[in-house]
Amino acid sequence: MTEEKTVSAIGKELKAASEDMLPSFIEAYGKDAREGVKKLVAQAESRLRKLAAERERIRALKKYETEYGMYAHICGIDEAGRGPLAGPVVAGAVILPKDCEILYINDSKKLSAAKREELYEVIMEKAVAAAVGIVGPKRIDEINILQATYEAMREAISKLEVKPDILLNDAVTIPEVGIRQVPIVQGDAKSISIGAASIVAKVTRDRLMIAYDKQMPEYGFASHKGYGSAAHIAAIRKYGPSPIHRRSFIGNFL
Repeated sequence: MTEEKTVSAIGKELKAASEDMLPSFIEAYGKDAREGVKKLVAQAESRLRKLAAERERIRALKKYETEYGMYAHICGIDEAGRGPLAGPVVAGAVILPKDCEILYINDSKKLSAAKREELYEVIMEKAVAAAVGIVGPKRIDEINILQATYEAMREAISKLEVKPDILLNDAVTIPEVGIRQVPIVQGDAKSISIGAASIVAKVTRDRLMIAYDKQMPEYGFASHKGYGSAAHIAAIRKYGPSPIHRRSFIGNFL
């Protein structure tokens, strides 16, 4: 009998319930006349509606994967860190399984840091193959950020344990790659493979910048990740450039 449980206890049960447990929760408490329980059931129903909407969004996010479904291994490519004043540029390459059902994948910039970290672990666990390429500040200064980005992308592709049959890229065509490429503008928000690659690249780069922050805390890399915030620019002016600053990016601040 539901009456034997307090509203508070039922609330805790809902809070602990996974998404696949929601229908049974609604069935168990749907006829409970208490107002507090009715509200909890309404919350469960709302979660189910949101879950259905998310599954529909993910289906739509597979548009390009479906269009190029004749290829066995479809690889998404994206980068993180083209714009910062410090740190590397990181490229991600991810091949997801055909039946991939990882919810909440999106352009990494639209996700919280906690959600990116959570999704990173799921992607790395479920991907057919995933790899990153990292090009540091010195090389960026030598060949410019665009060429460094291409270099990072080529490195990521070369490190994949499974060779891709086609590349879905976020907006770019990578030189010197002998695999068919499909550049997609704003691809990290339009393709589940590119979205996954953007998350892998972003989380990898953020972790690197947090590690650099421990070595050089005066610059605040953990908070701004090397981007040109007011606090970061002030630190450059006060302490001068660090070993990971891109000299070609910071001339105006010295």
